[in-house]
Amino acid sequence: MEPTNDSILVFKFGGASVKSANAINNVVDILKRYDNRKIIVVVSAMGKTTNNLESLFDAAINQNQELFTSIKETLYDFHIEIINKLFSNGKYETIKHKIDQVFDDINTFYRKPSNKPRSQRYDSFISFGEHLSSTILQFKIKQDLNKSTWSDARKLIKTDDQFQRANVDWYASITLIQEYCQAELDANRIIVTQGFISSNALGETTTLGREGSDYSAGIFAHALDAESVTIWKDVPGMLNADPKFFKDTQKLDRISFREAIELSYYGASVIHPKTLKPLQNKKIPLYVKSFMNPNEEGTKIDVDTSNDHMVPSFIFKKNQVLFSITPKDFSFLIEANLSDIFLKLSMAKAEINIMQNSALSFSFLVDHDPNKIKSIIEQLSPSYEVKYNTDLELVTVRHYDQKTNDFVCKGKKILLQQRTRRTARFVLG
Repeated sequence: MEPTNDSILVFKFGGASVKSANAINNVVDILKRYDNRKIIVVVSAMGKTTNNLESLFDAAINQNQELFTSIKETLYDFHIEIINKLFSNGKYETIKHKIDQVFDDINTFYRKPSNKPRSQRYDSFISFGEHLSSTILQFKIKQDLNKSTWSDARKLIKTDDQFQRANVDWYASITLIQEYCQAELDANRIIVTQGFISSNALGETTTLGREGSDYSAGIFAHALDAESVTIWKDVPGMLNADPKFFKDTQKLDRISFREAIELSYYGASVIHPKTLKPLQNKKIPLYVKSFMNPNEEGTKIDVDTSNDHMVPSFIFKKNQVLFSITPKDFSFLIEANLSDIFLKLSMAKAEINIMQNSALSFSFLVDHDPNKIKSIIEQLSPSYEVKYNTDLELVTVRHYDQKTNDFVCKGKKILLQQRTRRTARFVLG
């Protein structure tokens, strides 16, 4: 069935795509290519704003006025410079007033400390970044394309109370999104909203965790039975390896939802499974395209698995720590021991990247985090002999052959390896 102008597109623009006045003009140019289409635009904070807001949040929590003022003024000047280049005269004053209101709220956060949990205060504060970017972008789209409206994602995506990693209340969110967006798209054609942010049943701001903005796009698409989702990035599509490690990367033209989820699980910084699942459930294709070269095909992710094996993919995780533990009484590692080990690792909040056991030992790999390493040792050392190696790397090869395995392991010591029919994994020192 051919799509119609009534079908809905969901576009997600990340921080790099709205980091300057020129970048915002480029977003508007992309939208001009989709004349008369109904579009949900999900936008992240501009550039490195979220990082700066995190530093600003810490300064506010610690009541460090000098540092707070310095970071805040830098952040304010950054946004003012952008609107100064985008708008003139009365329009500049209108949008500047909206920016000033957000920074008034930032000042209030400092002046009136709250006794609410840190994670809740973090979510409330960090949302200022998306508020700023979506306000500026929508104002520019409205000026240049005549039709668009701004929407507060916190009124549409509802969650539980797990601040910083909230779980979506799908029934409430779908109902609200459908009731609001259908009418607004009919009237205004383009809705600009925020990624990453949401709210609980009490209306308190929550956030969706890692890759939250992509996830927001997936939620809107699922609720509205969208034709497709496009994530606009500064790369030509999904690559088979990180260009920081490989000179000759290849673009994956088309892969399945399953393959993308597998790659993400193994550590590829592509698309988070939380984004993919609501799209997979409704067979809504996801495109990863370049905002610098919007004419290019990019990568298509959908239900078709026929291309998954065409190109080997390489995933590198640096700065890894390999633990090896043995029961102090030299007992076999049976199910009861493993249950005890996993309980202790859960209490240490350890996130395992690979694991393997033998009759007397259990090995597992985690990211290097000094606090978590200390906690793991504290949890395990009463019952187990604990040894560990640092400065390791984990290499995962999807759709491997012996040539690719030899290539990634060349000159390295293999401390642990695992292979399945499609995936080879190596812990290298």
